[in-house]
Amino acid sequence: MRGAGSGIEDVLREEEEARRIRREMADWDFVERQPPRVREALRLYIEKGDLRLAARLAGMGIEEFRELLRRARIPVVV
Repeated sequence: MRGAGSGIEDVLREEEEARRIRREMADWDFVERQPPRVREALRLYIEKGDLRLAARLAGMGIEEFRELLRRARIPVVV
């Protein structure tokens, strides 16, 4: 039987893997060419994976921000 902490450890491991994938696949040249607010929103999404917060920071709707993620080659990793 698993220990009590193993579920949390699994979630943390999965979050780190998703972050690694987002970092590696991102088109960093594209990200760096964006206006400061949008650039920071993209960086926030890469690090935290919080789509709603990043879209709000960028001043965009969810679908508009998802299109920006596609252009930046940043996967939406769930």
